[in-house]
Amino acid sequence: MLKDYNELRKIDVTPYCDLRDGITYLPYNKCIDLLHENGAELVFFLPVPNPKTGGSLYESESAFLDKNGVQNRCYETKIEIHIDDKIYYMQSPVMNGANPVKDNSMSQQRVWNSMTRSFVKAVAMYTGLGFSLWLKEEEIERKQQETADQYHDIRKVKERVLQTLTAIQKEGNLTLEQTAIQMGRSADELNAWFKQYDILFAVENNLEHVLKKIRQDNYDKRP
Repeated sequence: MLKDYNELRKIDVTPYCDLRDGITYLPYNKCIDLLHENGAELVFFLPVPNPKTGGSLYESESAFLDKNGVQNRCYETKIEIHIDDKIYYMQSPVMNGANPVKDNSMSQQRVWNSMTRSFVKAVAMYTGLGFSLWLKEEEIERKQQETADQYHDIRKVKERVLQTLTAIQKEGNLTLEQTAIQMGRSADELNAWFKQYDILFAVENNLEHVLKKIRQDNYDKRP
């Protein structure tokens, strides 16, 4: 009989883990072995076919275009997990780290990775095995996404610049005007630079709106 949730959660799975893209993860086959070693007699999972296509991939009904004109959808997989006499289900997205999965980059390997990842997460959720590792993985992925957003969002760039300015003023005991002089500029010039972030943000939003409309119109006009 499989050990209970509290016992399984106490097991340190890190000696059985691998490292990929900076994230420590438990391979699904090692996860199966650990379940057997801790009392499970029957462990396996099966893909749940998409009722519309018969395949393993689920996709959103609506397509959308990114700023580069590449068509994308949201993709997911669904699996049925058997552990002894219990059956669990897990539906998870197809992932590409912090980056979107594009239509032209979809592969069988990504679909399979999504299912095995779902299996390990479902085991952690329902049995406790590897749960602490899952929490760490979620935190790392959240931080990676925040970092990706930080370096592509104009507002985040402005926030970083203001943080640097604040640090300079605080640590150097400088006023805004004194800081500007250190840069060989006037306070008015420095303030004008900061305003450019807001202007660029508005321009970017307007341009993306126009581009999105043009591409959507072109997409709708396809034969």
